[in-house]
Amino acid sequence: MSLLLLRSRTIFNNYTKYSTRTMSALSSFSSCELSDALLKLGVESGGYIPDISQFSGKSICGQAYTVKFVSSTDTEAPKLSEHFVDTAPSNSVIVIDVPQHAKNAVWGGLMTAGAQARNAIGVVISGRCRDLAEHRELGFSVFARGHSTVGQSPFTRPSAINVPLELVPRGDTTFPSTTVNPGDWIIADEDGVVCVPKELEIMVTELAAKSHAIDEKCMADIKDGKGVKASFAKHRGTK
Repeated sequence: MSLLLLRSRTIFNNYTKYSTRTMSALSSFSSCELSDALLKLGVESGGYIPDISQFSGKSICGQAYTVKFVSSTDTEAPKLSEHFVDTAPSNSVIVIDVPQHAKNAVWGGLMTAGAQARNAIGVVISGRCRDLAEHRELGFSVFARGHSTVGQSPFTRPSAINVPLELVPRGDTTFPSTTVNPGDWIIADEDGVVCVPKELEIMVTELAAKSHAIDEKCMADIKDGKGVKASFAKHRGTK
């Protein structure tokens, strides 16, 4: 994995900067295809952020603008001088990490309106949202682990932006966590949410394209009645 990361970081540094990117070829692939590619590259979680569902909007692909929430009782964590929505970059996906115990929402209809005014393309919340009807009416993409009727105060508050987030699966599980760094690519669709590290963008795109072409051949043969096992053996090289 270290050699792959070294090669891909070199390619990335010569190819792109977070502040100037608005599109990626990653948007041509499903979250499933991208997870498969990441697993092949040695990313243990496949970039998958578990337990997050789509509540409104459409599939999205954009670079992460990260926000860390803490419990309101945490007096040591720093406080933001501006509202985190007001500093969201254009074309970004806002990624929010919330304390695991929180049952309140950290995203509502007013924040969706603010995010749209900033030209953000969606939000992914490792926590809860509310005002579902407003998000759907506005057509904004909201992905979250659940929803609630109560808002941020007096339960949680934002503490930091543009920091690495370690998104840990809820409950008793051995599934690995996924780290989201500012500028990483976030792909979210009806199957789930995947984080592609920005330095792996090109390699993941190449692998996903190859796998997509192979699966198209498998699909054609399976539809023709040639069997799953035989099709996999012919095109994927599996026995």
